[in-house]
Order: sequence, then C-alpha cells, then structure tokens
Amino acid sequence: MEAFVELVCPDCEKHWEATPSELPDPGESFDCPDCEARHPLSEYARTNTDLEVIRDAAE
Repeated sequence: MEAFVELVCPDCEKHWEATPSELPDPGESFDCPDCEARHPLSEYARTNTDLEVIRDAAE
C-alpha cells in the first residue's frame, strides 16, 4: 500500500492528496489542477515530510 502526500497550491491554496509515484520529480514543473499555476513540484508539498516522501518516490 502506497502512502499519499498532501499538496497545496502556492497561488490558489487548493489542497489535495496524491500518490507520490504518480507525480514528477520534485524539481520538475507541475501545474495546479485548479488554477493551472506552474511551479516546481517541491513548492506544492504541504510539509517537509510530504516533500521527503516525494523525493524518496523519485529515487
């Protein structure tokens, strides 16, 4: 069973969960599904723990 990470858009503050294996690498650009803002995925991680899980999944 895979964990979920919490993501928050830095622009519109939309909050959602995602499966880390379905996300790009933390440094890659990522589009908010709500407002379509584009930032590196690492900027969407809600907490440092979420960012660590995303980084681990990218390895």
